[in-house]
Amino acid sequence: MDSNTRISIIGAGLMGHGLALVHAQAGHQVTLQDISATQLTLALDLIRNAMQTMADTGHMSPGDIDPIMGRIHTAPTLEEAVEEADMVIEVVVENVEVKTQVYQQIEAAAKPDAIMVSNTSYLDVFPLIPAGLQKRSAITHWYTPPYIIDLVDIAPGPETDPSIPEALNTLYQNMGKKPVLFKRFIPGYVANRLQSAMALEISHLIDDGWATADDIDTSIKYGLALRMATMGALMKADFTGLDMTQRAMANMTYYPPEPKPNSPTLDAMIAEGKQGVMNGSGYFDYGDMSPTELFRNRDIGLLRMKAEVDSVEKDLPLKPE
Repeated sequence: MDSNTRISIIGAGLMGHGLALVHAQAGHQVTLQDISATQLTLALDLIRNAMQTMADTGHMSPGDIDPIMGRIHTAPTLEEAVEEADMVIEVVVENVEVKTQVYQQIEAAAKPDAIMVSNTSYLDVFPLIPAGLQKRSAITHWYTPPYIIDLVDIAPGPETDPSIPEALNTLYQNMGKKPVLFKRFIPGYVANRLQSAMALEISHLIDDGWATADDIDTSIKYGLALRMATMGALMKADFTGLDMTQRAMANMTYYPPEPKPNSPTLDAMIAEGKQGVMNGSGYFDYGDMSPTELFRNRDIGLLRMKAEVDSVEKDLPLKPE
């Protein structure tokens, strides 16, 4: 796969629009499709706003915005979106029925040699994929916002041609991303599994009234995240000393909570209509700040952090190449 690869993205939500930008930045012609015309319009606005933020902060040239937008097209139907695609990226809701229907439509409408990939997080999509697509299907799982966060999880299915995940790995390495190539699909991969374990503990602390949302985010931002941004978790253990880690495990008097299917605190917020940034409140109240403003501020913060982490890794290496 090269810069001439034609890419179709099915689903224009928060991840879909970001993936359209990622691939168009790399020179690909991208067709974005969604069942909602309103969502497609919003997606194009979000893409342009994201690029404007990157241009305003010096992370891309303002002159590149219009050419990149010119490589992003929309289609009203899935069939039109995929008919000329070399690779189809499925980014629809994590729902068995919806994904099954989408895969059947892709098989019927796409070219016989088109590669199909899914952005699924926890749902094993391979049993849902028609037999005719199995050999040319894989997973490429991204993290929000994908035009800033470089991690990409790549996983084959049980019948996937081995050359496909390898080609995807090379494609994204050449785009400056940080792919992790798995031997098979693992629900949640690494990052999401760690986030799930943390989310379980967070729910326990909040539901039992032991810590507030501010307490938890302060602990993460100023305790965990700063060190992990430059060292990760296991290198951090090396710097702490493995003997100390061993003693801490032996002396542990607290054990993580048992998994549970819900959080009363979360359930109550959703019942009150709180959905997070998109409607102005969640664990925190965002007042009159618009989603566009909030996403812009988030992206600026992430871009600054990313630049600093990249600089530290380059100038102060912690392990030999």
